[in-house]
Amino acid sequence: MMERFAGFNTREETALSLLVLIRPLKKYLSPGRGFLNICQTGVHYGSRVAGMEGFARILWGLGPLFSCAASYQNDQICNEAAEWKEIVLQGISAGTNPEHIEYWGEITDFDQRIVEAAAIVVMFALNQEMWNEFPDSVKKNIYHWLNQMNCCEMPKNNWRFFRVLTNMIFRLLNLPYSEERVSEDKELIENSYVGNGWYVDGGKDKMDYYIAFAFHFYGQIYASFMEELDPEWSRILKERREIFFRDYIYMFANDGTSVPFGRSLTYRFAHVSFFSAYAFLGGGSLDYGVIRNLICGNLKNWFESSITDHGGVMTVGYQYPNLIMSEHYNGGGSPFWALKAFLVLALPEDHEFWRAEPISFPYEKQKKLSIPHMIVTHDQDETVMAYVAGQHCPGNHGHVCEKYEKFVYSNRFGFSISRGHELNDGAFDNTIAFSHSGENRYTMMNGCLCYEAEEDSLRVKYNPINGVTAESIIVPCSPWHVRIHRITCEQEIDVSEGGFCLPAEDESGKRYDKSQLYQGEGRAAAVLPWGISGVVSLTGGDGEVLQCFPNTNLLYPLTVMPLVKHHLKKGSHILVSCVFGDMSEDRELRWSQMPEVNWQEENITVEWNGKFIKIV
Repeated sequence: MMERFAGFNTREETALSLLVLIRPLKKYLSPGRGFLNICQTGVHYGSRVAGMEGFARILWGLGPLFSCAASYQNDQICNEAAEWKEIVLQGISAGTNPEHIEYWGEITDFDQRIVEAAAIVVMFALNQEMWNEFPDSVKKNIYHWLNQMNCCEMPKNNWRFFRVLTNMIFRLLNLPYSEERVSEDKELIENSYVGNGWYVDGGKDKMDYYIAFAFHFYGQIYASFMEELDPEWSRILKERREIFFRDYIYMFANDGTSVPFGRSLTYRFAHVSFFSAYAFLGGGSLDYGVIRNLICGNLKNWFESSITDHGGVMTVGYQYPNLIMSEHYNGGGSPFWALKAFLVLALPEDHEFWRAEPISFPYEKQKKLSIPHMIVTHDQDETVMAYVAGQHCPGNHGHVCEKYEKFVYSNRFGFSISRGHELNDGAFDNTIAFSHSGENRYTMMNGCLCYEAEEDSLRVKYNPINGVTAESIIVPCSPWHVRIHRITCEQEIDVSEGGFCLPAEDESGKRYDKSQLYQGEGRAAAVLPWGISGVVSLTGGDGEVLQCFPNTNLLYPLTVMPLVKHHLKKGSHILVSCVFGDMSEDRELRWSQMPEVNWQEENITVEWNGKFIKIV
């Protein structure tokens, strides 16, 4: 397990905590220091590039540390920073030398090495004096290796910032750069902007954490260094991040936890790197006390979680080691993308960020995020629910429908990844799953025909399986929400309305008792000492609480899930359910306060906390 971390109350504690996290990696470095091969699992770009990735990604933390290393009074920090710096100098010299056995190889079209070069580039931007520590022959190799990407094609997404930043460092170091490529990439980035601070990342309906820890993270770094050389675009990037934070901050609770949603969740605390870059760029309206509270709270939560193996090395996974939820591009070094959060170490000790007292952000109880078509709710117990419609990730990175297209995502309940197509291994929480009658082969929504996002409800229409058209309407009433499904099927089908997953055991390992599970006609609930999850169907069905396959939920290795099953004959049907999930001390009271739902033919009204919501 991870060595006890120092904390995050001061800059010194934060630096020591970074060193705790990366210290166990030293024994995995190659002789020439150019590769860091952390584990034996596979990744689509192969083990050699994965070793280069492992080396590069720790630079996201080391670059900021190096930039202020001389200012620390702590000998341990100074000595370890110096040791790591020597490793980095050796590794870059070897990796960019075509004659060295540890040469990283030529950069080609759509090459993962383009991604990893960004950490090297940003390290040089933060430590421009390091460039002169290399002899001229090594400088030539480094420049040639990085400049290869100016001759390469790359995806039409956040990757374009890698080349923008590479040409940025060329300009800052007075090296030849490609104005043509920069203009091309800036144009694509501009065309990816959809307003209100949001970009799309290679798909018109995919707006996830990449907008924060890629587009805005890199944009703020660019604006920090290019304000004089490129004042207009720097101004635009700075203005956009100012608009964006007003939405993005709703994905976090004041305890620092964030809502797991979308791909690349194994990057964990990279989620707060947006705020680290916000502080680094400076000049924003968001209070440094809020920024400090979110960053330090998030890091503390993660460092107290089971994110490392017994040797102290951070693993692929989320709240615990988990390869099932990974993408095909997750190698052993991939999780260290999280070290972007440590950009705050590039701020001097007397910076306002370090002097600010952590304070809470005054969240609205419910807020619609128009561009990503979400409704996000916050309660006094730091539970965040993000209700989603119309999000879709093109391509098959791994379990993308579970990561983008469930009805609700939560910082307390997480969500589950399917290991199969039956209900227990499918773990279809917070969605409705469909199977042709008798096949016992369930699937959830994967892409939609259309969607709408209103102030108080979300609507999505889709074809989940052949011969079935469904329209699902979600009305947030956190910790409840109401689901209304209008389903037309050309043959008999089976459906399962899944609720929130709850951990099946407490922190001591004591499991639930079957007497705490309630299941019957139209109703299923797990009323456990640590939380309540329930589904109440107003249109019948068979309630059941099942134990999902282990390691399907991102937060809890073993879970139980209530669901209500329906058998639908050929024709048109309406299903209405109220779904509940709460781990607060007030959960039993809230469980008794179900929204009131009334409908007459096609008109449905939901009454909740004195509010009437009409669904047509």
